[in-house]
Amino acid sequence: MKMEMKISLVIHGPEVIDSGETKIVLEKLSCLGEVKAELGGTMGKTAVIDAGLEVIIDTGRHLKPSVCIESFFETADLICLLNRGKTLETGKIFGAKVAARLKDPEKKPLVQIESPGCSCGKLIPLNKKAESFIEKLSETLGVPAESPLIFHNPISTETCAKTGITRIIREISGVLPGENIFVNGIIIGKASSSKIRIISENGFITAIEGGEIKDHGLEKLHNYKKRDPVDLAGAWIKSGDIRRSIPSLPEVREQNSSAIKSYFISEDRAGSIIPGKVVLIDHEAEKSYELSAGAELVVTVGDDTTAIAGDVLYRLGIPIIGITDGDCDNVTCEPKTFSGSIILRLEPGNDDIVGMRIKKELLKGQNSAVFEDLLAFKEEVLKLAEPSIEAVFKY
Repeated sequence: MKMEMKISLVIHGPEVIDSGETKIVLEKLSCLGEVKAELGGTMGKTAVIDAGLEVIIDTGRHLKPSVCIESFFETADLICLLNRGKTLETGKIFGAKVAARLKDPEKKPLVQIESPGCSCGKLIPLNKKAESFIEKLSETLGVPAESPLIFHNPISTETCAKTGITRIIREISGVLPGENIFVNGIIIGKASSSKIRIISENGFITAIEGGEIKDHGLEKLHNYKKRDPVDLAGAWIKSGDIRRSIPSLPEVREQNSSAIKSYFISEDRAGSIIPGKVVLIDHEAEKSYELSAGAELVVTVGDDTTAIAGDVLYRLGIPIIGITDGDCDNVTCEPKTFSGSIILRLEPGNDDIVGMRIKKELLKGQNSAVFEDLLAFKEEVLKLAEPSIEAVFKY
C-alpha cells in the first residue's frame, strides 16, 4: 500500500545520474509517496541534461546540499541524500560532512542513499529520526542499511602568539594519490597521498601537506596581484575529476532563436553582421550555466576552464573562443565543443595575460557586453592574441 507522505530527494554529483541510479531511485521512491527532486551543487546539471531529467529534477537554485536539505525541512516528511562516492568510505564521509553543516539536523528524518546500484551500496541514517524509515526504504530500494560515520571536524585554527598570524588547517578526506585538488573551482595542487591538509595564513594558502602546490593555480585563486584572501574554512573543495563518468550525449539543443549563430565564427560567414551578447568565463567553469545566461558567444580563459565550460556550453548550443596555453590537467572525460567554436593555443603563460586584455580592452573591464558585430569581435580577439598564438583549432 502506498504511504501518503512527501519525500524530497537531494541529488549530488554527476556520477549517480550518469549511472542511471537516479532514475531508478526516483521510480522506486514514488511507490512510497510524492517525490520532489532537486540537484544539490552545480556540477551535476550537465548530467541531468544528458539524462533528459530536467522536467523531473529541479536544477535552478544551485544550492549546496546542506542548504538544499534545510529548505526541504519545511515541506517534506522525509529527505533523502543521493550520492555516488569514489568508494563507500568517501561517500560516508561526504554524508557526514553534509549532516554536520545542518543548523537543526534532527528537524526531519534524513537518509543518505549511497551508490544504490553498486554491490557496496548502503542506506545511511544521518539522524535519529531516520531510523524508523530505514527498514521500509531498504525493502523498497533493495539497498542494505549501514551505520553512520562519526563526523570529525576537518577544520582547525591556530594563532601564533608572537606574530599574530592565524593559520587555518583543513583536512581533505577521500583523496586518491595523483588527483587534482580544487579550491573554489581552481586547481591549486595535486595529491601525493591519501591524507591531505591545506594550510592558509591570514587568508592565503601557503602549503599542501601530502600534496604538491600548483603555483599558477594559487595565483588565480588569490586574483594575481590583487592578493585577495580566501576563506579556507568555507571554500568549496574537491579532489579528482569534475566528472568521472562518460555519458551518452543528447542531441545538441538550440538555446537562442538565431540558427546562424552556429556558424558565425567560420570564414564562410565573412561579411555578415551578427549582434549578440559576449560573456567572459575566466577560471570559473563551475558557474558556466549561470554566467552564460543569454550569451551568443562565450570567451573561456584557461585550458581546464575551456574544457569544462566548452563541454557545458555544447549542451546549450553556445560556441566559444577558448584562450589556452597547453597547461591542461584533464579534469573532465572527453569534453565536447559546439560547432563554430575556435580554440587558440598560445605560448605558455599567455592565456591569462590575453584573457585580462580581452576583459580590459574589449569588454571595458566587465565580464559581459553586447556587440553589434560578433564577427568583428572575433577578429579583435585574434588580433590581440596574434603575437603569442601557436595554433588555432576550429570546430
